[in-house]
Amino acid sequence: MRGHISLGRIFGIPLRLHYTWFIIFTLVTYSLVRYAVGQAYPIEQGIILGILTSILFFASILTHELAHSVLAIRNNIPVREITLFVFGGVSQITKDATSPRAEFSVAVVGPLTSLAMAGIFYGLHLLLAGTQQTLAASLMQWLALINVVLALFNLIPGFPLDGGRILRAIVWQRTRDYHKATRIAARVGQGIAYAFIAAGIALIILFREFWFSGLWLVLIGWFLQDAARASYQQVLLRDALIGITAGQVTDYSCPLIPPDMNLGDVVQRYVMPTGRSCLLVTRGGELEGMVTLQHIKRIPRARWPVTSVRDIMTPAGRLKVAHADQDVLSVLQDMEGESANHIPVTEGGRVAGVISREELIRFLRTRTAFGTRSTPG
Repeated sequence: MRGHISLGRIFGIPLRLHYTWFIIFTLVTYSLVRYAVGQAYPIEQGIILGILTSILFFASILTHELAHSVLAIRNNIPVREITLFVFGGVSQITKDATSPRAEFSVAVVGPLTSLAMAGIFYGLHLLLAGTQQTLAASLMQWLALINVVLALFNLIPGFPLDGGRILRAIVWQRTRDYHKATRIAARVGQGIAYAFIAAGIALIILFREFWFSGLWLVLIGWFLQDAARASYQQVLLRDALIGITAGQVTDYSCPLIPPDMNLGDVVQRYVMPTGRSCLLVTRGGELEGMVTLQHIKRIPRARWPVTSVRDIMTPAGRLKVAHADQDVLSVLQDMEGESANHIPVTEGGRVAGVISREELIRFLRTRTAFGTRSTPG
């Protein structure tokens, strides 16, 4: 997801806040403050308790996602990051489970964690209920209820919700057909998404006082439908790359330029004649860095003759580098993880060429157009 704020790492997993998170955080906090004030509590106390409860609410969502991520890592499934956004949270897992059992365990641990959180908050509610902290007790009860709702919502058997992944694991186990399981889970997910959209529209039309709830259902349905479609397409695209090496999609004609060449010469001799957007910087066959059009555009044209490639290149030490015999799936994961459009490729210890995201997408489209597939596990 673009447009995020990095919050550091938890258990080595990058944690990010998408800008849309602030929308839902504000709405939840506002609703809780209104509830507190409606119970005749001072506005200052209501604001403090509202903010604290909102933080605990999103801490619950984060704990849910952390449970997924930690168990995924234990099953040798890489996790790129966890992102909190307007619809909750998402663990960005860079490859699918290799067995139905791993898929099931990673999926089911999230709802189980939410139910455990519900039990903790309800226990706090019972402890506070006998004291004068009636508002805090009510808010703990709300947190318990919302965690139960979170668990039940995620157990809806529609891909890519946890319930959809559980459904895929069950179908996968019974049929031994990963693609069929994914297709069924995705279609069920899309059906549920359309049901959400229809219910939301009905609320807006028939019960106008619930228009906001109806709008929220429509938005959730739209998100689920889009996520189900995208998740299935991603599975097909990754499958199209199984057995393909980096060398098969490498551009071996990428120009190799010396680090001391000035930008004026680079543009005239390589960029303009070839239309290249990425050039590899080498010396004696060894990779020293990479230069893109974005690097060059940052430098005023008047300074091109006095600016060397070395001055603006991304050094080799900061680049992800692929080997020609490397599985191209792992190269794609590196591209996604680094948000990179190009990755240099080496062969026999020397620079061979470059893999571009654009060329990789073109290759994928060609493979999927001819129905290339194989079934993992």
